[in-house]
Amino acid sequence: MTHSLKKEGNYSYIEVGEGTPIIVLHGLMGGLSNFDAVTQYFSKNGYKVIIPELPIYTMSLLKTNVKSFANYLHDFIDFKGLNKVVLLGNSLGGHIGLYHTKLFSEKVKALIITGSSGLYESAMGGGYTKRSDYEVIKKKAQEVFYDPEIATKEIVDEVYATVNDRKKLVKTLAIAKSAIRHNMAKDLPKMDTPTCIIWGKNDNVTPPEVAEEFHDLLPDSDLFWIDKCGHAAMMEHPNEFNNIMEKWLNDRGF
Repeated sequence: MTHSLKKEGNYSYIEVGEGTPIIVLHGLMGGLSNFDAVTQYFSKNGYKVIIPELPIYTMSLLKTNVKSFANYLHDFIDFKGLNKVVLLGNSLGGHIGLYHTKLFSEKVKALIITGSSGLYESAMGGGYTKRSDYEVIKKKAQEVFYDPEIATKEIVDEVYATVNDRKKLVKTLAIAKSAIRHNMAKDLPKMDTPTCIIWGKNDNVTPPEVAEEFHDLLPDSDLFWIDKCGHAAMMEHPNEFNNIMEKWLNDRGF
């Protein structure tokens, strides 16, 4: 991770740059460093990039769900004294961003989602019956990307450690169930926040038809594809991802 964590109150977060606030929401097993390219680029181009550490494994089990994380985000935005933020979320982070926008639309000027859950959850939380087998976990981590080399040993080791920590595994499964309970198909048509959907054409976790469904259901959305790209476009094709996101923000006047 290029930037250091700040710790204030109950929050740990990265904050870089000045300008329009972009709050970045990481995924279930996604580190803050997954967004290094986004942070470096946008913090130098008129935006304040803020990445909170989401309390995925520190909330009580009863509160380990999408709605609680959305409320946590709302409290964090209030804590920082922000108004009218841009939210960027990958995977579970996209789902949290969407759910937060459903509850607190007045706080969100724009939403950017990539490989987001919220409509299709079968890929979340499953397949850990052989969690003690390092090679099985390595293969699962590689499947997240079009180019398996993106899944470095550091990434694989982190996933392996997480799924072999019993408390974290229980919470991972709780989040997977929560994602299914908080399916947003009925909510999305009522949400008119401008939304940019950036999706890998080769995403195996949330396949391309999921992006198309988000686009169909969200009234004010634009859909962009990145070729030869899996579930984490901002890691696999950072320059193309940043270019799409910046042009969309500029075109929309953000």
